Amino acid sequence: MIPVRRRTVVRLLALALCPPAAAGCADPAPGGSADGAVRRAVADWSVAPPVRLAGIPLEGWSYEVTSVRRDGVRALARAELRYRLAGYDSAPAGSAREVELARDGAGWRVTADRPAPGAVAQLWDQGEVAVVRGARSLVLGVGRDPRALSALAAEADRAVPAVSAAWPGPWAGRVVVLAPGTLEAMAALLGRPADTYRGLGAVTTGATGGGPAPADRVVVNPEGYQELSEAGRRIVLTHEVTHVATRAATSAGTPQWLSEGFADWAAYRGTPTTPAEGAPELARAVRRGEVPGALPADEAFAFGGDPQAVARAYGGAWLACRLIAGRWGEPALARLYELAAREPLPAALDEALGTNLPDLTHAWQQALREELR
Repeated sequence: MIPVRRRTVVRLLALALCPPAAAGCADPAPGGSADGAVRRAVADWSVAPPVRLAGIPLEGWSYEVTSVRRDGVRALARAELRYRLAGYDSAPAGSAREVELARDGAGWRVTADRPAPGAVAQLWDQGEVAVVRGARSLVLGVGRDPRALSALAAEADRAVPAVSAAWPGPWAGRVVVLAPGTLEAMAALLGRPADTYRGLGAVTTGATGGGPAPADRVVVNPEGYQELSEAGRRIVLTHEVTHVATRAATSAGTPQWLSEGFADWAAYRGTPTTPAEGAPELARAVRRGEVPGALPADEAFAFGGDPQAVARAYGGAWLACRLIAGRWGEPALARLYELAAREPLPAALDEALGTNLPDLTHAWQQALREELR
């Protein structure tokens, strides 16, 4: 279970980065300078997170001021917000912020706190955050029905053991889910246009590779997710949680067909879904005689691409991993995933499966002809 109470640690590192001669800047030395007064005002204000964050299990909350710009009775402080979700983040999550202040008598008072220009929003920028703690999940939502958040936590709780059964590698065995109120709000959290995610159920954010890092966030699209059946929601959540579980074993060198295919394989594993049911767009293409000439390229999975082409890429990736698990065994598929993150794919295929890319591609094409006809 996640601890429900943790002491919030607040600190301010006053780093004077603005040279004295720069326009709009004053002597950045601490003490009696105006910049020092602005920094102290930010420090005093940031002693506690906003009230709307009260239910979130936060620790290590801090604003590190990096620059101050003053204009008469108004000041702007650039700062880096650092925080952890207790029980989830092994390293601080970061957010570039812009803190606005107004002169208040002899001092300064914070009047606004927002994402810095070019920085993505945090969930709490969108309103009061509701918190639901599942047995294996933490769901944070804004503008959502509490019953929907509870259902989402239950679905995430079911996905976690399903992923652990498919992925033998070590992972935390728990997941953070963000549930914004609209598609546009989701896009604001991810820093991309809303159309990028239209029709998607959810996406996962996080840094690839091992080592301490903020926990991945599964971000749910309220519009796309709502349109899914119960089985569809289960598939989507399990797929995304698989990305969370495999993140430490994923690198920039991991082929997208292996990363996305493994996540779909874990999601469909143990279900009665047939290849034609799980990959209908690819099935239609194969029936037209359009068997892919190669495993899907990385760019085929890009957000915002042709929906039918993207669907064919995902279907092909799933069936490639399904073939590997069926012919060489599930442990061999997991071994291939781990090896492909740190060595060229041909070497990983040889070591994990004892085969090469042309032979794997040929076997995959033959499986498509047999299973999707």
